[in-house]
Order: sequence, then structure tokens, then C-alpha cells
Amino acid sequence: MQDTETIETLRVKYIELLDDLDERGRRRWAGVEARALGWGGITAVALATGLSDRTIRTALRELDDLEPLSSHRQRRSGGGRKSHETTQPSLEDALDRLIDPTARGSPMNPLRWTIKSTRRLADALQKQGYTVSATSVRRMLAAMGYSLQGNRKTREGRQHPDRDGQFHHISDRVKARKRRGEPAISVDTKKKEVLGNLKNAGKTYRPQGDPENVKTHDFPDPELGKAVPYGVYDIHGNVAGVSVGISHDTAEFAVEAIRRWWKKLGQKRYGRAKRILLTADSGGSNSSRCRLWKVQLQKWADETGLIVEVCHYPPGTSKWNKIEHRLFCHITRNWQGVPLETLEIVVESIGVTTTEMGLEVHAWLDQDNYEKGRKVSDEELAECNLKRNKYHGEWNYEIHPRL
Repeated sequence: MQDTETIETLRVKYIELLDDLDERGRRRWAGVEARALGWGGITAVALATGLSDRTIRTALRELDDLEPLSSHRQRRSGGGRKSHETTQPSLEDALDRLIDPTARGSPMNPLRWTIKSTRRLADALQKQGYTVSATSVRRMLAAMGYSLQGNRKTREGRQHPDRDGQFHHISDRVKARKRRGEPAISVDTKKKEVLGNLKNAGKTYRPQGDPENVKTHDFPDPELGKAVPYGVYDIHGNVAGVSVGISHDTAEFAVEAIRRWWKKLGQKRYGRAKRILLTADSGGSNSSRCRLWKVQLQKWADETGLIVEVCHYPPGTSKWNKIEHRLFCHITRNWQGVPLETLEIVVESIGVTTTEMGLEVHAWLDQDNYEKGRKVSDEELAECNLKRNKYHGEWNYEIHPRL
């Protein structure tokens, strides 16, 4: 047996070389030292390095081997600890049954829905008699093609058979307006924002350790109310105008936002235009079935003398509307992490929104009160100079000025 001083010397040498040696190098170094020490060398090296005596004996055999390992291998083929898949062939199937939510096992098994972490999966497998750790479960899941994933909004419900046809129709109409130098705008209401010192998703730069303090609960304040942004996006000009309302998102409010955009921005660029194209989704204040929307557009057409052509996206496809991914997403990113305490902050945050593609945004506050539930009679609707397109007239129509 080697003395304590020899073991301590070996430990110091091993620590100094540890970072420079791979598995094979550590093993062979240990074998060389054990051989140099002679009797008791294996035990001394094992105590100094923490390597097992079995590893050191393997190293001694490798040193005596007439056919040494090639330089790129750490151990001989088949060497090392056997994988769980080899020692427990049914382990992978057992794991698959735990995480597969549709094909295997009883759909009433609560384990299927409550196990979310690798630790719990490992515990469940151990209860079935398997020897496995959470780390091994994580490795096996990766090999089986599983990963942690969130929900993705992709299911739109039942698709209309003419969905693609309507997309092509809208595209053709937008191109036609561009060729004639006439406006094509995308309109919609952004998500209503509750005002107050409330948490806003996202992060913004602040001095380290000094986050913005907001209320613990996001209860709306009746006195502050909500901000209702309605956007009008000029598809050709990459310029947008957003009216921030304080009452209700009605068709009257929507058309007023379009009227304000035309007076402040559109008329300057398209003053000679005879026609304007509006692309909108099929729901909300600009719904294809909303009578008040058509009546208000008729009033605006009479004021401007413009032929107002409207093309609605099919139900369930509002995310394809240009305003969604060319304006609204940038506004959301611009004010992330900033509490929207007042209407002034909302308007200012919208107005300074820009992109690398040159997006220009203007924002205005609309303090008028718009009443909900206003009914339009058959007589009022009949007075509209409405001309429906032969292709899906419920989605595509024109409103001509009344002479």
C-alpha cells in the first residue's frame, strides 16, 4: 500500500492535467502511474483520482495490447456502460405510451395528462419497474423526436371551399388599384387595451434592478376605461393611420376612422382617385353582414364622390389581412413592457412605430361616443347605392355615390 504523501502527489498531478485530457487520456495516464508505482499502485491511483480500479486495470491491458485503439476512439466498439435501450428493450415503448395522447393506452388514464416533466416521467417508469433517470428520459425523448412545445394558433375551423378563390380575387383587385394609382387600404380594429398601471407583456430596457412597478391584479379601472385602436393601412404607400377611440367599436366608429385617414393622409396622395378599395375581415365593426357598416360607407361615399369597393376575407382568415402583419404586430412590439396608463401614452406609442421597411404611422384620438346596438331598417339599407359583385357578392361589393 502506498503512503499518504504519494497519493496526495498523484492527486495534485491529476488535477493539473484533468482539463487537458479526454476520457482515454485520463485512463491511460492512470495506468502509466499505477504501473510505475508497482505493488499497490492501482489502489493508490484510484484513491487519488476517483477513478475505479476496474478502469485502471482496463488501462493496463490497453497499454499491453499489441493492437492499440486508433487515435479518434475513446474505447473499443461495444465498450462502456450499456444503454437503457439495450438493457431494457421495452423502456422506449413504455415511455411512448406515457406521452402519446391519442394512439396508445386508455384515454381516461390521468397520468397521460398530468405528467409534464422528465422527472415525473422517470418516476412513473420507475414505478413500472424500469431503472431510468430524468436525464435519460430527456435524452430518449429527444431521440424519439419529442420536444417541449407550446400551443400554436393554426386551426381556423371549417374552411370555406372558395377561400383561395377569394384570396386571388382580393389580390387582383389590389393590383388593379395600384396600376391606376388609386388607394387600396386594409382596415381592422386592434385588440382593445385596458388603461392603467397594469402589466404589459414583453420587456423593455431599464436600469438593472429597477423594473417598472405595476399593480398586482389587472382589474380594469372604470374611470380610465379602454383604448380602442382602429387602423387604416395604405397597402401601396406603407403608411398607416390609427384612430384611438374611447367608447365602443362600432361600424360608425370604423368609418369615422377611415374618414379621418382620408382627410389627413389619403386625400393628399390620392386626390385624383375616383375609386378606393377596402379590404377587411368578415367580423366585428366592419363585418360583411353589418348593415350599419354599409350605411356609413354610403354616407362617406356621398361626401367624397369616391366609389367605395369592399372585399372581405372569408370567415376565419382575418390573420391574412395585411394590416395584421404589417402594422398591428409592430405596434404591439413597440409598446411591449410599457404600462398603458393613459390614452396619450397609447397614441404616442402608436405614432412612433417604425420598421426597417419604412413603415410610417400616424395616430389620433377620437373622443366621440359611439352607441352600440344601433339598428338599420330595410328601408335605410335599400337606399344604399350598393352593387354586388358576381363573385361572392356577400363578400365583394361596391358602394357608389348617390347623385
